[in-house]
Amino acid sequence: MSAPIFFGLIGIAIASLAVYALLTAREWIRRILAINVIGVGLFMMFVARAYRGPDIAPDPVPHALVLTGIVVAAAATGFALALARRLHESARDDEEGGK
Repeated sequence: MSAPIFFGLIGIAIASLAVYALLTAREWIRRILAINVIGVGLFMMFVARAYRGPDIAPDPVPHALVLTGIVVAAAATGFALALARRLHESARDDEEGGK
């Protein structure tokens, strides 16, 4: 089994486990984490697909797209965590009867 196929299969396995975690998680933080792990699996598959052969340089476009995707995923994760915190605080305020 060649390295690109191996890493592609590992990426599929990671993404599949994260989809299961996303579907079974009840807490928002676990859901956000599962979405991030899905992204990691997809990034891994995308980079494995860029491999062309031992004598040919890999395609740089997928690597650039994955790097950009990592930055976007980090920003989206920060935004999602801020929304989850706000949701948690508003639910807590509703239980206490408001301020």
